[in-house]
Amino acid sequence: MIAPVPEDPFHSQNPNFVAKFLENVRGTVPLSIEQIDMMLQLITIARGERFGTFLDLGCGDGVLASAIFHEHPEAKGVLVDFSQPMLDAARRNLGGRGYRVEFLEINFAQPGWIRRVDPHAPLDAIVSGFALHHLPDARKQELYREIFELLAPEGIFLNIEHVASATRWTESRLDDYMISAIFGKELSPGKTRAAVARDYYARADKDAGVLAPLEVQCDWLRDIGFENVECFLKMQELAVFGGQRPAVSA
Repeated sequence: MIAPVPEDPFHSQNPNFVAKFLENVRGTVPLSIEQIDMMLQLITIARGERFGTFLDLGCGDGVLASAIFHEHPEAKGVLVDFSQPMLDAARRNLGGRGYRVEFLEINFAQPGWIRRVDPHAPLDAIVSGFALHHLPDARKQELYREIFELLAPEGIFLNIEHVASATRWTESRLDDYMISAIFGKELSPGKTRAAVARDYYARADKDAGVLAPLEVQCDWLRDIGFENVECFLKMQELAVFGGQRPAVSA
């Protein structure tokens, strides 16, 4: 039985929290440009000129979709999030540019979400950025199966995600990096580094993550039927990984 998932595990329906998240947290993600560049390269390698429709699952402010549209302006994007303030941010960032895009408020933590996306399938690519780590492991596996079913043959799934550290020591190294990044970028003006650290460890979303090891998640994808499963980029707990649906189903 899949453990229940809170409707709003890290206050993502609160516009003030969303604004603070987008400014303080996403703005300090290490190698964020390299992560997005890797995603774009892999989409081009996998689909080339056949690229048509993509899904951004847990789209947030639409940063991944915006990058894809920049490379593929004729594509169609389906942006899904269960946070209305996040979707509002994505609309502000993508609206008025002439892109073919549909915004769907869907709680993909619950089975059945796929029915609202299925009319847009088969999809050439499904991408996700830091949106799935709060799900229980059993739900992650089920969601990966649903993603597999939505993909076109040779369609690609790419997950830019927070994964579990092997030890508490390695976990603490990322914490130190993030605290220094927030402090160094003056995102908390007037605060000492110690005060920034206290806020970081007391943040509202601190306990929302249910992190799974990278190797375990790659094995889940292989068991489902994905091929070319790989970690394409990794910096401590932050990884870009995924795989393709085979050209011919087994």
